[in-house]
Amino acid sequence: MKFFEKIKMYDLTQPISHLTPAWPTYEPLQIKFFKRLAPNGANGQLITTSNHVGTHLDGSLHFCTHGRDIASIPLDDLIGPAAVVDLSDIAEDYGIYSSKDIMERVEVKKGDILVIYTGYLRYSWDQPEADEVRYMIKHPGPTMEFANWCKEMDIKWIGVDCGSADHPMNTKIRDWMPVQAKECDEVFRKKYGKSLEEVFPPDHYQLMHTQLFHLDIIHIENLGGDVDKILNKRTIVGCFPWRFVDGESSICRVVAFDEE
Repeated sequence: MKFFEKIKMYDLTQPISHLTPAWPTYEPLQIKFFKRLAPNGANGQLITTSNHVGTHLDGSLHFCTHGRDIASIPLDDLIGPAAVVDLSDIAEDYGIYSSKDIMERVEVKKGDILVIYTGYLRYSWDQPEADEVRYMIKHPGPTMEFANWCKEMDIKWIGVDCGSADHPMNTKIRDWMPVQAKECDEVFRKKYGKSLEEVFPPDHYQLMHTQLFHLDIIHIENLGGDVDKILNKRTIVGCFPWRFVDGESSICRVVAFDEE
């Protein structure tokens, strides 16, 4: 088709295998052959996994009892115009980014998909600088200001190239990793003049989930692949999860369709 002659596709998906770390405490992917070519004539595999391994879409049902399952998400919400922003120039361990940081770098329109590149992709399990603790525990994230802006902009979904769309120290990781929590607290006091508890009080807990999912503003975590090749521009991005009835989340493929 002539349409695709002008389109270059970019795979924004992280490779997945039994080596891919799930989000902390979630069940990792396990795989085995239950039959082989000899004598059955076909290979067959069994997979056991949680929905939060590798590139995956968090559905609103993940944090909201009356939320949509994955099968109920319309295609128009999964695919559409997207703003892809590069924040790697300001990203640092335990850093905080804001809506202003986004808007200074790329045009964002109401109803957009928003893809955020922090650069922490380089610490993913499949990269030369792989560092699971840094990737999952120290990546930057936003505060309530950002969540409120996402509501105002009616963002369809957010994608991030790190372990979570939330700041890791605004999740249960704060309790599970006391050494890193103390480290983050010291960073916050030095940079912002506030403690970790003041920046992320209890009623702001996991705000990118609790404040947005009931509005069907959801997100994709662990983006990878060629996301660094389409930065600070507008393009079309699609997310392709399972048509998963009663699925709270889903492993997925994410593709950008960019006009050359």
